[in-house]
Amino acid sequence: MILTPELAAKFARIALGHVAHAYPHKADHVSNSAADTASHTELHPVFFGSFDWHSCVHGWWLLFRLRAAYPDLAGSIDPLAATTFTAEKLAVELAYLDRPNSGGFERPYGWAWLLALHGAAAGTEWGPRLDPLARAFAARFAAFLPKATYPIRTGSHANTAFASVLAHDWAAVHDPALAGQITARVTGWYGGDRDAQAWEPDGDAFLSPVLCEALAMSRVLPGTEFTAWFDAFLPRAPAREPAALFTPAVPSDRSDGKIAHLDGLNFSRAWCWREIAAKLSPAHPLYTVAESTAGAHIAASIDHVAGDYAGEHWLATFAFLALTSPSL
Repeated sequence: MILTPELAAKFARIALGHVAHAYPHKADHVSNSAADTASHTELHPVFFGSFDWHSCVHGWWLLFRLRAAYPDLAGSIDPLAATTFTAEKLAVELAYLDRPNSGGFERPYGWAWLLALHGAAAGTEWGPRLDPLARAFAARFAAFLPKATYPIRTGSHANTAFASVLAHDWAAVHDPALAGQITARVTGWYGGDRDAQAWEPDGDAFLSPVLCEALAMSRVLPGTEFTAWFDAFLPRAPAREPAALFTPAVPSDRSDGKIAHLDGLNFSRAWCWREIAAKLSPAHPLYTVAESTAGAHIAASIDHVAGDYAGEHWLATFAFLALTSPSL
């Protein structure tokens, strides 16, 4: 399964429908006094839509990626980008990071997506305008990583492996020193892991802790070293074990925002399987298993990218990842 022009246009319509949609909204905000009552649209004049800040960021990432892949979509994307990514509005987003008690704001998920957005906007007129914000979040990563003694293995936003993948992809191009920090921390966190049991999914997971870890290691280890690590980490994967990793999740209520995460899990697993297999030799016994598994996961959720705002405000991003990852 791959991205088609028709599906790309659908994804663009979905994202354009929510990145500037202010309500409902879930804030990640610490009030420092009783007088601290500014609305989220004032605090975040760029990323105020899509239900929450990070979803708005990666909604814009999706739009820039679609624009690059299908230039004819620029006519629908550029007018909104022009009124959104102004110097004045981006300055407000940057100033928010200097507020007291803002150090944990969107760490690490939103940080990583902001870097990814900056990378996706490269080559457009809005890329340079995002530079200061990207550098600010890169500095936050650089300060945080030495303190992050332990990884966070949850299936949702705090997952350090997922954030490391996006941040390393950006840093490899824009900040070699940060890329080196991420490489050292990822190998320190996960390098000794063996025979993962994959007790997943959690009921509100949209990420696979096991597969995100493997994907992060694939980013920082050379091919043969990664293969050796992977074979020890998931030694029974060619036999489709642990079975949980090969079985699509089934959301019971897609109007429930947390349960709807499981559609995202299906897409992110497909993305991981395709990316991981692409790092292995075509002769590896997992190679074709990974593609069929990815296809089954995509098929389980592709019809549910739109329909209820609980998933609609973010799922197309992960569907795009799954559909544009290497097809074996």
